Amino acid sequence: MALTCLNPEMLAPLHIVLVEPVIPQNTGSIARLCACTGASLHLIHPLGFKIDEARVKRAGLDYWPHVTVIEHGNWEEFLRKQTPKDLYFFSAHAKRPYSAAKYPLGSYLVFGSETKGLKPEIWENHSQDFYTIPMRTNLVRSLNLAQSAAVVAYEALRQVDFDPILK
Repeated sequence: MALTCLNPEMLAPLHIVLVEPVIPQNTGSIARLCACTGASLHLIHPLGFKIDEARVKRAGLDYWPHVTVIEHGNWEEFLRKQTPKDLYFFSAHAKRPYSAAKYPLGSYLVFGSETKGLKPEIWENHSQDFYTIPMRTNLVRSLNLAQSAAVVAYEALRQVDFDPILK
């Protein structure tokens, strides 16, 4: 069941795309990020958890009514339904820093599963569109998914002078 609380056809300043996320707390934190920024949240199945209205109510997540959540059965369905033109992918294994990208309004920021990252076929088809968040990976594996989404989303919004959220 999709928790599409706002009109998914509305023009979002950003789209945050989670491909097969497995940790519900990360998805919840990213949903809060979307509520704060007006970004839409795309969830690509399979998910490692269930998301439904009863679970959301039990968790007391009062910001869900302010989030546009769009669920997709798989990556191919997402591409077919959304036909995104400005796709940006993020991985600890990419070489270019996220700050090197130019994010137009309506960009799709794509993050992989916390445990597996993005599938090899996505890497193959979009290798020129991958970015990383510089970090000391000799000490830690990576930032968590919610932190990564926030870092990149706010850089994208900074590049457009925060116009979508300051109106």
